[in-house]
Amino acid sequence: MIKNWLSRYNLHYLRSLVYMLQASEYNIRDYLTWYHKTKNFSHVERRKKFVKTAKGLLLLTIGWAIVFALIGLAVSILWIGTSPFKYILVLAIVFLSPYFLAYGLVVPLLIIKIVIQLPVEYLIINRARQKLKAHNAIKIGIAGSFGKTTMREILKTVLSEGKKVATPPHSYNTLLGISQFIKTLKGDEEILIFELGEYYPGDVRKLCDLVQPSMGVITGVNEAHLQKFKSLERTVKTIYELADYLGERPVYVNGENDLARKNARSGHIMYDRMRVGKWKIENPKTDLTGTSFNLTRNGTKLELKSALLGLHQIGPLAASAEIALNLGLSFDQVRDGVSKTMPFDHRLEPKTDNAGVITLDDSYNGNPDGVKAVIAFLASLKDCRRFYVTPGLVEMGLRTEEIHKQIGKQLAKASIEKVILIKNSVTSYIEEGLKEEKYQGEILWFNDALTAFASLPHLTVKGDVVLLQNDWPDQYQ
Repeated sequence: MIKNWLSRYNLHYLRSLVYMLQASEYNIRDYLTWYHKTKNFSHVERRKKFVKTAKGLLLLTIGWAIVFALIGLAVSILWIGTSPFKYILVLAIVFLSPYFLAYGLVVPLLIIKIVIQLPVEYLIINRARQKLKAHNAIKIGIAGSFGKTTMREILKTVLSEGKKVATPPHSYNTLLGISQFIKTLKGDEEILIFELGEYYPGDVRKLCDLVQPSMGVITGVNEAHLQKFKSLERTVKTIYELADYLGERPVYVNGENDLARKNARSGHIMYDRMRVGKWKIENPKTDLTGTSFNLTRNGTKLELKSALLGLHQIGPLAASAEIALNLGLSFDQVRDGVSKTMPFDHRLEPKTDNAGVITLDDSYNGNPDGVKAVIAFLASLKDCRRFYVTPGLVEMGLRTEEIHKQIGKQLAKASIEKVILIKNSVTSYIEEGLKEEKYQGEILWFNDALTAFASLPHLTVKGDVVLLQNDWPDQYQ
């Protein structure tokens, strides 16, 4: 307890505060939430480190100015003060100085945001809105708690076989990120695909006002970001702001997700691993080489094969194929486009090392639906020993315990041979779920992910399959 308290007085405390601001993307609410739950500030920078950006260095300078101002104030009180209470006042300054520093950094950040950042962002976003309004491309908006990036990349790959397509890079799914992308458009693009990020109620509506989609895809609704949304009802309402904006225009909805399906409206086009719209899906297969299935309708059959792994990918692939056909692509173009879809970085991405161990990197998958899908895929693999490595999921709010126990039960039912758990506030619930389901395999515990990863070569042999599920940023440690 004393050691944790004293960590507020070490030389790295200020740098840790600025790092917390950086990692929170200078969101004051997220920064303060992280700050209040942190006990030991000596271990804040674990997964990543402070980056010396201009903004970060400015905040460091301001922080040191606050430190020297507090020291100067304390010395002045001792030097010129005559009251017998001056020592109590100095002790109060020393005691409260870590908080003065932590909250003091917020003030210049607010000034920078109000005086500089907000006006500049308004100009950038407004110019982007006007430019996009005059753009003749078909605009597709994608909203959902999970699967947005995967759907965006599948659509981009398939539609690019017959159209000129552009999408924002990486996870540019905010007003400013999308606006920066819009600045790069040449004007001759035929299709623009936007991933609409949702972190707080109203986010999707604001993004729709910017990108003005002419059709949409809702990939699903679950507990991702539940800590911020507080309830699933608010999450549903926010994600369905896309459907509200589109009205009678086409909206594709993931029928495999309960909340998305239950909140779909008349006229919405459902997709899952059984059908999409009026197309039926037959002969679905998946293994470590990829996924295949047939689309059939009124005697017409379209055989499709993708390098993506897991039967849960069939719905998005089929929806992309139907969208492409509706936009004028030929069967051959759709077939070629689907064949070019490859596993995406850190999303069930297979890698084989020199020892013959297959690693499935799913570290960007941090939602319950995704976890359920990859456990099902692991369960389908035969004649191999399977490892499941996880620190658990973040931002599950009041359902944290329930969700993680369910993950444990799913792993037990799938008979996964080895479960490796990273110690933190949620993985004990996974262990409870495993034991409640009478898990017969082995549970291995590690203090942190890096130690677990370093130990894997000593635990695995040729032919083993290792699934890396999710990655906790430092603010969730």
